[in-house]
Amino acid sequence: MEQNKQPNNNNNKRKMPRFNLSWFYIIIAVALGWLLYNSENTPAGNSVSKSATYSEFKNYVSKGYASRIVANKDVDKLEMYVKPEHIRDVFRNWKGEKNGVAPFVAVEYPSNDKLEEFLDEQQEAGNFQGDITYKREDNTLWHLLLNFGPFLFLIFFWFFIMNRMGGGGNMGGGMNIFNVGRSRAQVVEKDEKTKVTFADVAGQAGAKQEVQEIVEFLKNPSKYTELGGKIPKGALLVGPPGTGKTLLAKAVAGEADVPFFSMSGSDFVEMFVGVGASRVRDLFRQAKEKSPCIIFIDEIDAVGRARARNTMMGGNDERESTLNQLLTEMDGFGTNSGVIILAATNRADILDKALLRAGRFDRQIHVDLPEVNERKEIFKVHLRPLKVDEQLDIDFLARQTPGFSGADIANVCNEAALIAARGNKPSVTKDDFLAAVDRIIGGLEKKTKVLTEEEKRTIALHEAGHATISWNLRYANPLVKVTIVPRGRALGAAWYLPEERQITTREQMLDEMCALLGGRAAEELFTGHISSGAMNDLERVTKQAYGMIAYMGMSDRLPNLCYYNNDEYQFSKPYSEETAQLIDQEVQRMINEQYDRAKRLLTEKQEGHAQLAQLLVDREVIFAEDVEHIFGKRPWASRADELMEKEKQTEEEQSKESDNK
Repeated sequence: MEQNKQPNNNNNKRKMPRFNLSWFYIIIAVALGWLLYNSENTPAGNSVSKSATYSEFKNYVSKGYASRIVANKDVDKLEMYVKPEHIRDVFRNWKGEKNGVAPFVAVEYPSNDKLEEFLDEQQEAGNFQGDITYKREDNTLWHLLLNFGPFLFLIFFWFFIMNRMGGGGNMGGGMNIFNVGRSRAQVVEKDEKTKVTFADVAGQAGAKQEVQEIVEFLKNPSKYTELGGKIPKGALLVGPPGTGKTLLAKAVAGEADVPFFSMSGSDFVEMFVGVGASRVRDLFRQAKEKSPCIIFIDEIDAVGRARARNTMMGGNDERESTLNQLLTEMDGFGTNSGVIILAATNRADILDKALLRAGRFDRQIHVDLPEVNERKEIFKVHLRPLKVDEQLDIDFLARQTPGFSGADIANVCNEAALIAARGNKPSVTKDDFLAAVDRIIGGLEKKTKVLTEEEKRTIALHEAGHATISWNLRYANPLVKVTIVPRGRALGAAWYLPEERQITTREQMLDEMCALLGGRAAEELFTGHISSGAMNDLERVTKQAYGMIAYMGMSDRLPNLCYYNNDEYQFSKPYSEETAQLIDQEVQRMINEQYDRAKRLLTEKQEGHAQLAQLLVDREVIFAEDVEHIFGKRPWASRADELMEKEKQTEEEQSKESDNK
């Protein structure tokens, strides 16, 4: 019972009002200003006064207007107090208000000697019979501020910076300079309900299964420990950006009935030495107190990068000390202590090997880009809040978004809703989704960009070259849409439906390379010159050729050799200069062969290519149906179509069985 009451007491303490250090600064500033203001004011601060020249002062004294004089030798200023019966003579606008008991005239005089000489003459003449008082200005506070003000400013500035770095008032105290080493992890208590569950995670069946098993470990550990099994200490979520790694962790927080600590890898490292290691210790201390629990470290590569082997590099002492402390803490608590660490990264190749060994991160859960069936499930999740057309085909959307991550699909759904709202439509239709896909892939359509007829013709020939080659090669990506309307930085674009393969053969890569070179080949064949429009195609072809030869061993002269080096701190090439020259020659040979192949194929299909280019010039946008009308139907069906066809057949069979039952 005491353990259950303790978190409630902590929550009550957190809800109590905290003292804000900013009010302390404001009070000190107001007090200093008040003291400085009062030190500069004389006792006659409430009197009526005016400024006068030294000549006017001498005239007033010679006429007997002065009752007394107070002179300040430090600044050569004096105050001549006027007799009551002569106030109207000095102050012309005097109306008898009781705004001051001692009206005076402020005067700057040339020197103390001349003033004393003049006043002695007036006393002898009987024009002035009052008192003469000399005073010195008290600048003690001002001198103190000049001497100690910079130090006080530095102290207040230091407290302010430490307060901001310590998290302000959120760290539970005003003097947050002492809380710099505290963990910044967000704690989700087991009684707090989150909105994300495993039902919101679609398309990652394998990863979700392994994460669900971790949740089961925490809910019912005896099921595994009774048989001698050990609960894994950590699981690393690895995958491209946007595939749902953080979403899986949020689902764990929503499903597991244990406290959940969430923190980013960059939150550990600061500019101050030792802060990162201190935060790691504090995080694990809190986790052990709330065991069983889960610690989630997002983007762990910010702190878990491989340690430098070369000591001359320097600059990484703080990050490496933080990593060392993390390694120690992960291997420090007991095996069945109930603290499980989840981490996410898309750069697992740069993590330190000591971090990935068994006993720290026992499992690596790969969260890959979704396939066509998984994209269909993801679309169903993100289409729930949208008002979509009843005839919308989700299978079609899944096929039109190859290579899209879960985040990309969510963006497509949101963009489609915005496009439909912009067009004042009652629901989101298929055309809105296609426009959203085009917007995300190619960029914003720029219909206002002016092109000459010659440029438009060249772009049409270029894009028709890509379409012609891809349509007539077996392993090239099937065409979906071609346009010569500028989008983003591109003057034209072609959309393809890549076949989703687990492995890729040499013949498939060569067909894709030939299709990429089809645009440059069409320009050379049918215009007699080449342009800068093929730069992106050439960049992709060159990278692919170097990858095939240097990494995949797909060269006749360099077969079965891989020169890929994953060492981050290796600055030398893993091959000789002769081999580098041979690689360059093989790349040049491979690209030239595919370029000649593209020109031969375009020469064979010259008539169809010309019709396609003219259709592009006339309509600016053409689809696969138009290409099929010119060249005929492709004899090769894509794997995505086969999978979707099988899935449809399975659904039809299941529906028939349910109807029979």
